[in-house]
Amino acid sequence: MTPATELSKTVCILAIETTCDETSAALIECPWPVVASLDGPLPVPKCLSNVVTSQIELHGPFGGVVPEIASRAHLTAILPVIRQALDAANLDYPDIDAVAIATKPGLVGALVVGLTVAKTLAMVLNKPLLTYDHMEAHLYAAQLADPSSEIFPCLGLIVSGGHTTLLDCQTALDTTWLGGTLDDAVGEAFDKVATLLGLGYPGGPVIQRAAESGDPKAFDFPRPFSQDSRLVFSYSGLKTAVLRAFQANQTRADDPLQRPQLIADLAASFQAAAVESIVIKTRQALKQTGHKRLVVGGGVAANRLLRTSLQEMCDRQKVTLFTPPMWLCTDNAAMGAVAYLKLIRGDLATLDCDVVAGLMRPDKGR
Repeated sequence: MTPATELSKTVCILAIETTCDETSAALIECPWPVVASLDGPLPVPKCLSNVVTSQIELHGPFGGVVPEIASRAHLTAILPVIRQALDAANLDYPDIDAVAIATKPGLVGALVVGLTVAKTLAMVLNKPLLTYDHMEAHLYAAQLADPSSEIFPCLGLIVSGGHTTLLDCQTALDTTWLGGTLDDAVGEAFDKVATLLGLGYPGGPVIQRAAESGDPKAFDFPRPFSQDSRLVFSYSGLKTAVLRAFQANQTRADDPLQRPQLIADLAASFQAAAVESIVIKTRQALKQTGHKRLVVGGGVAANRLLRTSLQEMCDRQKVTLFTPPMWLCTDNAAMGAVAYLKLIRGDLATLDCDVVAGLMRPDKGR
């Protein structure tokens, strides 16, 4: 790669996302040369195109993501998705200056599909290969959406189907794990509760819709570890509490006239408990770290109650909240713009790099 000081143009990065059940590709236009330091404000890239293919219909019958089905669907979709992204940006393969791919964390088969394609393109096109962390990308999405604001350092909160995690972020690439879920992720809990209540998949949107006509105080569901100073979440017990409440009200559930209100009340009460537990731990993390900025990422960040509750908490704590728009909350390749920072550092991947499946935590190794 030619040193930045010798370049006088923008560079174009093809970013690819296959960590779970969305196949996505984006073309990112990046300012170049870079005169700023990584220690100070950096120019923010521009998304030229972002194509996402969802697998919701494939996984819907199972109430959650089936890894083998996800991997096979990525194989079918990835090259057409890249082609669509190039066409949408009015570009072609020779216009690409670097290829970026999310290699951690995620489903191993899904990650391997993306990395194999990215390596192949980088080798054939003779372009640099960049790898990035899916979780750091979720947080950088807020910077992509708000390029004029200074977002880092901050407290990062990732809430999705696979993650409920708090991160101390000094920069977009310098993050430290603070805490996370001990069992299920909040997004998975939404999916499982939605299946239990017969609402469908994915759980986030359908629970939110059902809750609109429900009473969030109808059932007193637990807020696990709310009195514990540890930055941990837990949702397995909350799911069990919803199941037991449903079973205890089986007569109402079997009555066509009473069932709709019961489902709405259960959905609203579950959503209230799940959201409040996130707010409680996030408030504790802000106090422990002293950060005055909170950046939220992940699919569950699209939940209206969570957004409202976090905003109210941040207003009370005099903390600035950054949450990406809905289209940048769910998995997408545009947030792979974080790889631009790797390019600035000269942190290029080699063709023998590998994926890292699962969630990386200090207490479980990296």
